[in-house]
Amino acid sequence: MAVPARFTSLCLLLTALATAAVADWRSDVPAAQRLGEGDFSWWGLRLYSAQLWAAGPVQRWDEPFALELRYHRSLSRDTLVEASLAEMRRLDGGSMTAQRSAQLTALLQQAFVDVRPGMRITGVYLPGQGCRFYVDGKLSREITDPVFARAFFAIWLGPNARDPQLRQRLLGLAGTDGEP
Repeated sequence: MAVPARFTSLCLLLTALATAAVADWRSDVPAAQRLGEGDFSWWGLRLYSAQLWAAGPVQRWDEPFALELRYHRSLSRDTLVEASLAEMRRLDGGSMTAQRSAQLTALLQQAFVDVRPGMRITGVYLPGQGCRFYVDGKLSREITDPVFARAFFAIWLGPNARDPQLRQRLLGLAGTDGEP
C-alpha cells in the first residue's frame, strides 16, 4: 500500500518542527562537554549557578563555548544590563566612551529579559563573529560584534574576573595554577 504524498509531507514537516523546537545553543558548540560549574552569590544571596560548556579547554578564546546561568532569584532585565555593563566598564579600565556605553546598553537590553528562579540565560561565544543569547533554550538575540562578545564573557572568564574562584571552577582549573 502506497503512502499518500500529503502524509509524507506532514511527517517531514512535523520532524522539522520537532528538530527546531529542541534546537538550542548546543548546535552552536558541537561536541560540548561541561568544563566546570559554580555558584555566584552577592551579600550572601545565591543569585545564579553557572556552567561552562565547550568541546575542549577554553584557552585562547579561539573556539566557541557556552556559558549558562541558571537564576535562583528574580532579577529585572535592567538590573542584569546595569550589572553587566558595570563589569564591562571595570574590566575596560574606565576607557569606555559614553557612545559605546549606550551601544552596549541597547544590545544588552535586546538580549536579556526579566528572570525568575529556574530561568536560564545561555550566552554562546563565537570567535571572530560575536555571540548569541538564549533564554530558556530559545534564541533571544545574536550580536555580531566580536569586541562586545570578548568583553562580555571576560566578566566570568577573563583574568581579572570579579570572582576568581568561580572563574577557576568554570574553566575546570580549581585546584590548579593553570592560566588560560
